[in-house]
Amino acid sequence: MSRLLDAFETTVVPSYRIFGLVDTTVDTYSPNADYSRWLVSAPGMVYLQVPPQVIRAFVRLESWSTTPPKNTDQWSGTEEVEVELPGGELGLETIDDGREDTPLILPSPGLYRMRWHWIFNPERGPFTSPLAGGRSVLPTTQGHEEELNGRDQYCLVRIWRTARLEGV
Repeated sequence: MSRLLDAFETTVVPSYRIFGLVDTTVDTYSPNADYSRWLVSAPGMVYLQVPPQVIRAFVRLESWSTTPPKNTDQWSGTEEVEVELPGGELGLETIDDGREDTPLILPSPGLYRMRWHWIFNPERGPFTSPLAGGRSVLPTTQGHEEELNGRDQYCLVRIWRTARLEGV
């Protein structure tokens, strides 16, 4: 049975329509990343593309022992990605503000899955798609009012290890 190991909450100010999680022990520069999806990933990093109207986003990070239960709440979007975290130490990063180390504890370095859920504040929209060529207005749903608390977006990120990296 999966259990919650650790959690961390903070507010971020995305810049250039993006913010993300990075392994603080590696260089995460990745010019060939695929920007056609909401989650942009490469070894040591996962970024979420956000609408240009998002000024403040509340983020909850959760570390799990194994695959966490599915979250059945209403969300504007959900994506899952696998990423190598060779150092196992995370930071939240924006282009303008740089990296803020997070105290979230992961079991060890290795290969991880991340499930990102996000919702936009219906009182702060409309929000337009950040994806390449996207100008469509995104739907908003009710729910998560406590987490939104006047912020434009709420993100729940669940992280669990799937395998150890060789040599680690």
